[in-house]
Amino acid sequence: MRRHTIEPRPDWQRTVEEQGCVYPLTRHPDGSLRPYWDESAYYEFSLPEVEALEEVVDELHAMCLAAAAHIVARDRFADLGITDPRLARLIAESWRRRAELPSVYGRFDLRYDGTGPAKMLEYNADTPTSLVEAASPQWFWMEERFPGADQWNSLHERLVAAWQRQAPLLPPGPLHFVHSDGDELGEDLMTVAYLRETAQQAGIDTEALSVERIGWDRLSGRFVDEKLRFIRSCFKLYPWEWLTTDRFGPHVLDTLDNGGGTGTTCWIEPAWKMLLSNKALLAILWELYPGHPNLLPAYLDGPRELAAGRGYVAKPLLGREGAGVTVHEPGHAPVLRDEPCCYQELAPLPDFDGNRVVLGAWVVEDEAAGLGIRESSSLITDEYARFLPHVIL
Repeated sequence: MRRHTIEPRPDWQRTVEEQGCVYPLTRHPDGSLRPYWDESAYYEFSLPEVEALEEVVDELHAMCLAAAAHIVARDRFADLGITDPRLARLIAESWRRRAELPSVYGRFDLRYDGTGPAKMLEYNADTPTSLVEAASPQWFWMEERFPGADQWNSLHERLVAAWQRQAPLLPPGPLHFVHSDGDELGEDLMTVAYLRETAQQAGIDTEALSVERIGWDRLSGRFVDEKLRFIRSCFKLYPWEWLTTDRFGPHVLDTLDNGGGTGTTCWIEPAWKMLLSNKALLAILWELYPGHPNLLPAYLDGPRELAAGRGYVAKPLLGREGAGVTVHEPGHAPVLRDEPCCYQELAPLPDFDGNRVVLGAWVVEDEAAGLGIRESSSLITDEYARFLPHVIL
């Protein structure tokens, strides 16, 4: 794994916007606009490196599924902050019937510097983004800049194949794809639009909708779209913890289709993905697989020995883009947060020429499918991170 600088292509911004990355710039707190899509540098990997990373991702995904089974079997929902017995029951039912429910994708965040084993930082298996730039613009960038090279990127074909395989699980009618109108950058909109395109290529009838425009028909007790058609299946880029606690949350639970002919709305990703997108998963994994080379020590009751050791990171159980994450260097007294947190050993992100890098390894269905790389100037990968392409040479 090596970082190289390179001259950006002429008119690169227009190019990547036409390829779906309509948010190539990020506005920083000082008001300046700086590249989010950053092709002034790229990362090079060897084929053996990528093959080894693929094996790691496949193993981590299998371990996460085993952890989900453990949570359900041992009724450990409270460790995830899930205290509503009804919600816990519905998640457990979703898990037990997972073979009947469509489930598409997820993204591992990994710490890797090319020298030691990759370490799992977290798993977003519910609403991961940065998919568009990983699947499309970086592939076309490689074809233009490094013809004949390769890339860890089979995202598009795997997504289309996944929809083809899972189409028989969908109820009749169009599959609605929804995002939130609160998305100001266009990232959620384009992520949903891209996934909708892959579903259409798989032969699935689709409709676009925003989550704020979903209606509720009191007479039938069903969700409807703007044309008053029943929403029988819905891919939502909208976290489950919001979906179940918004004012229409009770209707979501009342009508949840968990397979077996019950319920009237099938949501994608399914409810059992709440078990994998919760940071408590990190502590449960460490409990089940202590000392595993691809895991970091993590606990729910406090940092334990981490405070006196290598330090730790406190992560809220639910959160995205580094929100609420705090870094605690070694040698300081442990600090317990008021909110439920996961305390994970501090593994500083690798430093490449002053850039802190995290690997986003994609999973489609149950297999590793591609890589996206983000850089930041701090130890926390936040909304000001940059996306860089990669090649296998």
